[in-house]
Amino acid sequence: MESTVERLVQHVTAVVGDQLHAVILHGSLATGDFVPGRSDIDLLVVTGAGITDDQAAALERVVVAADLGDASGVDLHVVTSVVAADPVREPPVELHVGRYASGVEVARRMPADPDLPVELAMARAGGRTLLAAPLVENRSPAGVFGEVPARWIVDRGRHWLTVWQGLTEDDQHAAHMVLTACRIWRFAVEGVHCGKVDAARWAEGRDPGMAAIGAAIRRYTTGNHEPVAPAAIARLLDRVLTETSAVAPRGAKDGREAQ
Repeated sequence: MESTVERLVQHVTAVVGDQLHAVILHGSLATGDFVPGRSDIDLLVVTGAGITDDQAAALERVVVAADLGDASGVDLHVVTSVVAADPVREPPVELHVGRYASGVEVARRMPADPDLPVELAMARAGGRTLLAAPLVENRSPAGVFGEVPARWIVDRGRHWLTVWQGLTEDDQHAAHMVLTACRIWRFAVEGVHCGKVDAARWAEGRDPGMAAIGAAIRRYTTGNHEPVAPAAIARLLDRVLTETSAVAPRGAKDGREAQ
């Protein structure tokens, strides 16, 4: 996958040009949790200023035409260096292009994205810098991205847990809901960002009786359509909501926690 990602970054660099500050790889390819045919290429592109409409259109074409290698898709966000360095709870996004099995999603100049801080935090904790401009003094992800308050991450996770309580019959997204719930759970308890399978193994160790977890792991890692019982999903969601309401996330930042 290294050559696949390298070619994609070269195309992105050609489009953004001198405005490019950094390209950070995050997600499963950075954490070692990559599953061929199941995992995406996740990129955060940081620019000095906003990109033009022509550049946005060109980046969309790059993602759509990209060689995926063993990946199932591409998830690309473009944010400015100001947004990256000093995150807010609902930061603006210059561009998001997602190429998935279900199709291509494009969002341009989103004024507020409440899910982006989680992406930034995960990239800061476990991402890998693929490219950085000479003006970037600290090339590491921790130098590119400011710290995101843990409370924001847990709050957003709890939002999705609540949404998913009404979607337990959605078999298509069952594994995603279960594995992401495990990630939310582990972060809330230990302040650790990790891959889907690692989080699920951790959750299994915490409660071996959660049948949904093993089924979700097997579906995700093998691609086999193993049923994940809605009742088992509901039980997990209830458990995680209970546990995340009772803990103060580690790594809590400063007064911004209350915002």
